[in-house]
Amino acid sequence: MKLWILKPVPGLSDDVNPWNPWYYKVFGFVVRAATEEDARGIAQLESGDESKDKPTPWLNPKLSTCSEIMVEGTSGVILKDLASA
Repeated sequence: MKLWILKPVPGLSDDVNPWNPWYYKVFGFVVRAATEEDARGIAQLESGDESKDKPTPWLNPKLSTCSEIMVEGTSGVILKDLASA
């Protein structure tokens, strides 16, 4: 199995941005799955209100990114789960 990181595409205009407004929405996932398609499907099943009015943003590569997390690479945070208002 592989690890995948999914995030919204940055800079989406408000008319297509399912993460606007920001509350009750998921802004990222780290998913274990065999394929990108499987990872996107799992994220979609676990989504918040970002899937309420504009369905399936985690399945749509125009709205979300899905990249395999490789062992190689620079140092950095993979997941930060911060709840702030």
